[in-house]
Amino acid sequence: MAGGQSRRMGFDKQLLQIGGLRLIYHIIAQLSRSFDDVLVVTRHPELYEELPVRVTEDIIPGRGPLSGIHAALSESTSEYIYAVACDMPNFNDAYCQHMMQRLEEQPSDACVTRFGSWIEPFHAFYGRALIPTLEERLYGDNTSVHRLLDESDTLFVAEAEARIFTPDWSLFFNLNTREKIEEYMHLLRKQS
Repeated sequence: MAGGQSRRMGFDKQLLQIGGLRLIYHIIAQLSRSFDDVLVVTRHPELYEELPVRVTEDIIPGRGPLSGIHAALSESTSEYIYAVACDMPNFNDAYCQHMMQRLEEQPSDACVTRFGSWIEPFHAFYGRALIPTLEERLYGDNTSVHRLLDESDTLFVAEAEARIFTPDWSLFFNLNTREKIEEYMHLLRKQS
């Protein structure tokens, strides 16, 4: 998902560079190792012309993350999409596979992680069965991802279960402010 307005950042997060390379390139490379089809939902498809990805735009624009989820599901060739935001630098294939296994065991409209009572809307699976509900909400006035998930057949992965795969919760870290970018860059410097 690369369609946010980046209000807190002050510039388009799709252009965010880490180590001289756009962060989105790093994210696409990680996802391409686990998925045959990577789809970017963006208002700026020209930014992805040279990449081996499919690109689409919101079908019902201006309604926040639900618009992007709807567009991705509408263009998906699979029953489920795995949604990641363009400012989330980390990916955990083992956790992704774990969520897929949970969905195989207990088919649901979505599979997302809880952090206490908070729902993590990204690094999550959404199913095509949600399309009619999404359209109803997008044309109405109820565009909360959290309410959608609370009111749908959602498989919630508990925090304790998720922490087996991401003990420091870094999978859900996002670079949505300049302070978060500095924090992430500091962490990268420490690791190298």
